[in-house]
Amino acid sequence: MGKILIFGHKNPDTDSILSALLMEKFDKNLGFDVEAVRLGNVNKETQYVLDYLGIEAPRMIDEVLDGQEVVLVDHNEFAQSVNNIENATITCVVDHHRICDFKTSAPLYYRAEPLGCTASIMYKKYMEENIKIERNDAILMLSAIISDTLLFKSPTCTEEDVKIAKELEKIANINMEEYGLNMLKAGTDLSDLTADELITLDSKEVMLKDVKAKIAQVNTASIPDMLKRKSELENSIANTVNNEGLDLFVLAITDIIESNSQVIVLGKRADLVEKSYNVKLVDNTAFLPGVVSRKKQILPILTENA
Repeated sequence: MGKILIFGHKNPDTDSILSALLMEKFDKNLGFDVEAVRLGNVNKETQYVLDYLGIEAPRMIDEVLDGQEVVLVDHNEFAQSVNNIENATITCVVDHHRICDFKTSAPLYYRAEPLGCTASIMYKKYMEENIKIERNDAILMLSAIISDTLLFKSPTCTEEDVKIAKELEKIANINMEEYGLNMLKAGTDLSDLTADELITLDSKEVMLKDVKAKIAQVNTASIPDMLKRKSELENSIANTVNNEGLDLFVLAITDIIESNSQVIVLGKRADLVEKSYNVKLVDNTAFLPGVVSRKKQILPILTENA
């Protein structure tokens, strides 16, 4: 079947793409014939990192053939993975999310830890196998950690993530606060994206018990500026809800400076957001102070109240 393919989730974020690249090097060091690929376009934040290092993004794929050997990083839910994943041969998973709707027909290596970032787990794997972390590797790992933890402000960030980041900062020989803020700001330049692109930029399909939902997130330095596009965003969300038969669509517009989110919510189960956060949706929107993490502050709370 050729090379084993390594990839993160659809609508890939920085951790998803960079962890695939890190896993590629890791597996090659162990003698495996592997290739990192991606399941969507590269966002501006990730592109900032790739440009900084002068490396190319992995090639993009839409589906895999039956029996294709694959490694999953930064995800495990089939709804978030490549088309035809259910007929692929999953040999390994490295992830930091909940385990949901996952099954295989054969044994595999599975590494899941409740850390802020998949790249933090990759750091530990490199150390365990005595694989030297070069400067570029350190910058890839550090960038992914900064991205997923919003420069250590997210509740998903653990003490272990911070400790790892400090070690990586030494190897990378950069000021991670300055570099990290520039990287995060690069990802907030969304002016040239259409509404359809914005709501799919970082979107994950999930089942909240029996509620079929999509939770999307965009980072910004100004929520009011993003809300100037509210009408077109609502139209795109409504079309997605209708076309995909969703019960709920939540778009979280997250202010990376002030650490708050404004949500735009549509679908017949929009009441789930009101119930979960004790808020009233006014014109399909509500302000959620202190909410920045889809993984810890949105997904589990909605699931609990579904």
